[in-house]
Amino acid sequence: MDIAVTGAAGRVGREAIDALSGHDVTAITHREHDDIESVVADLSDRETLAATFRGTDVVVHLAADSNSSATWESVLGTNIDGTRTVYEAALEADVRRVVFASSNHTTGMYNIADPTERGTMTKGDVAVVDPTDPPRPDGFYGVSKVAGEALGSFYADRHGVEVVNLRIGWYLTREELRETLSGDPERGRFARALWLSPEDCRQVVRQCVCSDIPENPLTIHAISANDDRYVTLTPTIQAIDYRPEANSAAVDP
Repeated sequence: MDIAVTGAAGRVGREAIDALSGHDVTAITHREHDDIESVVADLSDRETLAATFRGTDVVVHLAADSNSSATWESVLGTNIDGTRTVYEAALEADVRRVVFASSNHTTGMYNIADPTERGTMTKGDVAVVDPTDPPRPDGFYGVSKVAGEALGSFYADRHGVEVVNLRIGWYLTREELRETLSGDPERGRFARALWLSPEDCRQVVRQCVCSDIPENPLTIHAISANDDRYVTLTPTIQAIDYRPEANSAAVDP
């Protein structure tokens, strides 16, 4: 299978490259990197993206301003306009599927302890969040990911592009998770709930690329099998046969 990965130099992007070994993968980055052979392209450059996507079966679109505190100006240009350009280029190149890196921040207000402080969780009862629940973004970054999902819905319905909106939790190594758990308790609880381990990250990306999908567009969560999770994994398991192995409860500070 021919696969293109935008944002390939990022943390999740590097996991995606590893996950898709054995396939013909084209890495796309916004600048050159010594350790990655890539096509350098800006998300505003539809012509270069379309040329790069030709002959590609699946585009994994990870490139974004991933700062949950990003400004409106930044997410508008990079995350919203850039995602539209990726879809237009994919359509021009006759790409079959786009896997869009969405985020837990699309629904971040559901269980937030302090609406002015992202990454915190209520100490009381938490609400289970299903992918079909209405979006409740917790910042402009979350808003931009809601917009990206809406763009995917449009290209799926209007043009028949297969779309997987992958709402990624909090990607951390075990060492990073331990460090987070040893700090602020509210952020620690948030990390326990939404942790995505490196190995589960690789698996969920691979399954999004390679599995048949039961509906289009498909919106699913990507976290590990955490005891303290509040976003449901059932649709992910059922739709793409995702079998997470890591559990934040097994990681001590």
